[in-house]
Amino acid sequence: MSVTLACLTCGQGNRIPKAKLDAAPICGTCGAGLLADKPTEIAFDVLEKAARIDTLPLVVDFWAAWCGPCKMMAPEFAKAAKTLKGRARFAKLNTETYPQAGGRYAIRGIPLLIAFRGGREIKRQAGSVASAQIVEWASALG
Repeated sequence: MSVTLACLTCGQGNRIPKAKLDAAPICGTCGAGLLADKPTEIAFDVLEKAARIDTLPLVVDFWAAWCGPCKMMAPEFAKAAKTLKGRARFAKLNTETYPQAGGRYAIRGIPLLIAFRGGREIKRQAGSVASAQIVEWASALG
């Protein structure tokens, strides 16, 4: 049995045996790590691909530099990423840099967490939350 993950750096799809998820898998194209213990800043096109092909939950923090609650939640999101390494991937998308994300994902306010798996949105959480709440929320993704 294997999982499919898009590289959050180059967007290339990678198939990894589940038994090797703890062995720090890397992208076959660019060599970037596929399961970081911290959130990865991603581009909109990479998000689109990862949301479509990832079979492991992908939790994305939609944020902006001017947003106070986003800044407050950033370290909490990073703690959650470290706690759930290997069970979910964590990424950040700057909505100022990629304003098209607002329309594509019906973003009404930030910070906003959206979880994707297998080509669809599976859950969303609006507002700033603590790491324990993020871990609990993301753990329920299955």
